Amino acid sequence: MSASGGTKAIVAALSANLAIAVAKFVAFLFSGSSSMLAESVHSLADSGNQGLLLLGGKCAKRQATPEHPFGYGRERYIYAFLVSIVLFSVGGMFAIYEGYEKIKHPHELEHWYWPVGVLVFAIIAEAFSFRTAIKESNPLRGKQSWSQFVRRAKAPELPVVLLEDLGALVGLILALGGVGLALATGDGVWDGIGTLCIGVLLIVIAIVLAAETKSLLLGESAGLDEVRKIEAALVDGDTVTRVIHMRTLHLGPEELLVAAKLAVQHDDTAAEVAAAINAAEARIREAVPIARAIYLEPDIYDEAAAAKGTNPAMTPSPDASPR
Repeated sequence: MSASGGTKAIVAALSANLAIAVAKFVAFLFSGSSSMLAESVHSLADSGNQGLLLLGGKCAKRQATPEHPFGYGRERYIYAFLVSIVLFSVGGMFAIYEGYEKIKHPHELEHWYWPVGVLVFAIIAEAFSFRTAIKESNPLRGKQSWSQFVRRAKAPELPVVLLEDLGALVGLILALGGVGLALATGDGVWDGIGTLCIGVLLIVIAIVLAAETKSLLLGESAGLDEVRKIEAALVDGDTVTRVIHMRTLHLGPEELLVAAKLAVQHDDTAAEVAAAINAAEARIREAVPIARAIYLEPDIYDEAAAAKGTNPAMTPSPDASPR
């Protein structure tokens, strides 16, 4: 997995979640807090999710085969989508079920210092993991807002870890609030309400992750900056006079397919056109190194046909609003 895959952030999150899951489960055994049980399952699910992300990064490195000529870069998208399913089913649904049961059959917490101590420890550990994810994301994020980064990032690992860590921190605060209110009022219903809130939070995050990774799985074009660089690289003003239409598609986070039809001079020889196509391909690779598969088709530009609206379909248009 490349540096942009956020391996450091994934490993930091995995280490924190494994330690926290054990601590939370011990606290549940001593206190009987449903919030602690939900949180221990949440941390265990998160640990499995980080394992899936690492596995996806490893699988994506496989070489292309005749059956999969464009390689396995999209494995990272598939495993990121699986993360959202695990977060929804294992984390969210379990927490809602456990919260409902605790509200229906409340009982007083025992050994309250266990859940409180573990939650404070977990908040510190998750804050460290979240800080690592933020630090890893900032160079890639640039001037984008955090919401724009999550929506537009082509590498799924960092947005997944960011949302998981954010959800974990908010969930811990909810759990601490539920346990605190249960202790203050002597009513275990508050512990169940905190658990229920954790479940709703996890399902919301899972839905956001599923929506974003689904878009990547369907196939996203290059960003606007990359498209402009490719266009500029294609046209040399001599043999290649314009881009008639172009398609770009991410085969993986660091693998881009470029297909374009180029207008060439009608009186150029085949050798001159071939040389111009090869030169344009070299310029693309220099301008956008992740452009791995490039297919360029020369043609004679027909202004009359273009005026009829035959859908030049450059993707995305420089004037199109970003996703």
